[in-house]
Amino acid sequence: MSRSATDVAHRRMKTLLGEAGIGINGQHPWDLRVHREEFFPRVMAEGSLGFGDSYVDGWWDCGAIDEMIERAWRARLPQRVKVWRDLPLVLQAKFFNLQRGRRAYHVGNHHYDIGNDLYRAMLGRRMIYSCGYWAEAKTLEEAQVAKLELIFRKLELAPGMRVLDIGCGWGGAARWAAERYGVEVVGVTVSKEQAEWAREECRGLPVEIRLCDYREVREKFDRIYSIGMFEHVGHRNFGAYFDMVRRSLVDEGLFLLHTIGALETTVRSDPWITKHIFPNSLLPSARQIMTAAEGRLVMEDWHNFGADYDRTLLAWHARIEGAWDRLVAEKYSERFRRMWRYYLLGCAGGFRAREMQLWQIVFSADGVRGGYRVRGVR
Repeated sequence: MSRSATDVAHRRMKTLLGEAGIGINGQHPWDLRVHREEFFPRVMAEGSLGFGDSYVDGWWDCGAIDEMIERAWRARLPQRVKVWRDLPLVLQAKFFNLQRGRRAYHVGNHHYDIGNDLYRAMLGRRMIYSCGYWAEAKTLEEAQVAKLELIFRKLELAPGMRVLDIGCGWGGAARWAAERYGVEVVGVTVSKEQAEWAREECRGLPVEIRLCDYREVREKFDRIYSIGMFEHVGHRNFGAYFDMVRRSLVDEGLFLLHTIGALETTVRSDPWITKHIFPNSLLPSARQIMTAAEGRLVMEDWHNFGADYDRTLLAWHARIEGAWDRLVAEKYSERFRRMWRYYLLGCAGGFRAREMQLWQIVFSADGVRGGYRVRGVR
């Protein structure tokens, strides 16, 4: 890369970042401290992928990544740096089913199976890997319990019901439902590590954990919920997902979808997140969800508390940083630490900017007679 090209890229990035109030080697905690001049042309050529990878490579630092990312989103910087290298990813996502067959298990192998020790350190005792509900909570534990209670109140769980947990994770929600509400739960996951942990977590309870794809489920349930799994379904499978829910739900049944949501309809996720964190993932838009649900289910309630994910992610980050000396001695490198920090804090900034949402949507099979009411929800 010539000196002149580097200078041009530097000036362009300085202008863009300046519009967001982000300085280069400035005094604010959200300013970038750039260690290599090659950073500038790399980002202009590779966009968000180059920006994230150059942080992981140690080319720049920032004292408050979450604040910097929030400012970048509010200034619409990601939309203003478009690169031709993203085009193949768009075409691949548009024309190929990246979550079909064995590919559905890829995210389990790549992300959820990397180490239960890491997730235990980050998530806490219940191992709940989704947004907490902070309306009255003061701690992460309280927020996760409040989220579970919110879900199960919305579903109106009652003893003796048979419940399906799509993407059951490490079994925390299934255990809570079985213990507190006296229901029988079937949980499905594509992660081997999650399945083994969840079976042990739910030992002695009426909970069955299956290592399988959601499309393999062929039974009827009184209630169905999915917490933080729909982001892995993919736009080409949204219809099949809702078909599966409808055929598995009794006529008087309820289904709750807890998912991160995107403001705009697209067919692919951020390239950096796709490469390093959640392969083949996609944040659904409201249009995509309702198009898939149309003719299959009745939408009864839509609740957005996306701002709560900011606080959840910061709590996870604080727990990881507090446990790092123990983790690094085992198997996680400093490079992994930077990748994980960028993931958690970058997402926190995105939610704080309200670029990403967190939706809980309640559907019924045929419409609740007399109308649906959410009891005891503030």
